[in-house]
Amino acid sequence: MTRPYAEVIGDPIAQSKSPAIHRFWIGRTGLDADYRAVRVTEANLADYLEDRRADPDWRGCNVTMPLKQAIVPLLDRIEPQALAIGAVNTVFREEDALIGANTDAPGFLEPIAPALRASHLFRMARVIGTGGAARAIVAALAVNGFTIVLAGRDEDKARRLLEDLGGTGEHHTAPLAHFAQTTDFAFDDREGCLDLVVNASPLGMRGQPPLEFDWSHAPPRAIAYDIVTDPVETPFLEAARAEGFATVTGLSMLIGQAAAAFEKFFGQSPPRDADGELMDLLRK
Repeated sequence: MTRPYAEVIGDPIAQSKSPAIHRFWIGRTGLDADYRAVRVTEANLADYLEDRRADPDWRGCNVTMPLKQAIVPLLDRIEPQALAIGAVNTVFREEDALIGANTDAPGFLEPIAPALRASHLFRMARVIGTGGAARAIVAALAVNGFTIVLAGRDEDKARRLLEDLGGTGEHHTAPLAHFAQTTDFAFDDREGCLDLVVNASPLGMRGQPPLEFDWSHAPPRAIAYDIVTDPVETPFLEAARAEGFATVTGLSMLIGQAAAAFEKFFGQSPPRDADGELMDLLRK
């Protein structure tokens, strides 16, 4: 007997926490469904989609690195927000059509929503990374009035990413090495301002090189936000906390973006009242 299922695809994929999240919600809602993790490379991405398109039980997939941009031209339609971002992290079906969406942007904003509701004299975000997740994060921050300093291993790629935003404000790029070096810049006390330092790259993930960031670059009262989820408590966040900065782990974004995807896959909202229990499960 078959049953509906969704998946997460990427390369690598073994470290993904998405199956644990969606299976937790499937169990809580009593759905007769499943959620799986499948390693898919860019070379076999088109074959994967054609195979799943022919399977009536397949409801869609979450898309992780390095496929978020590569998958865009292979889909039948892209939702406006994903089109503006230039990256897809969720694919779902409408009859015979495969639709691309991006739930990374609202997922990223969810844990900092209380701060965003306040008024500020100035908002600035220092963002590390130039991949698919970084594109969603930069777009979401720009819409919310942030001036962005974007750093990556390829500064030209960072510059092109900011240019893709169009007329969304004055933003800047910096070489990744810039933030690894100590600065003696004298910040004011930044009262009335909102500052973020965001690791939107895989640096610091298990099996990846560490992110070298010197916290002398962070203004007082800045919030450190790391989208890496393996490990949850990254050296980046541990160092920020030791310096007295507030922190946000990648689990918050992961759960937020997964909730929007779950609804697209299975046609109902997940039980968000159990987020605390889910967080505990994911930290184990």
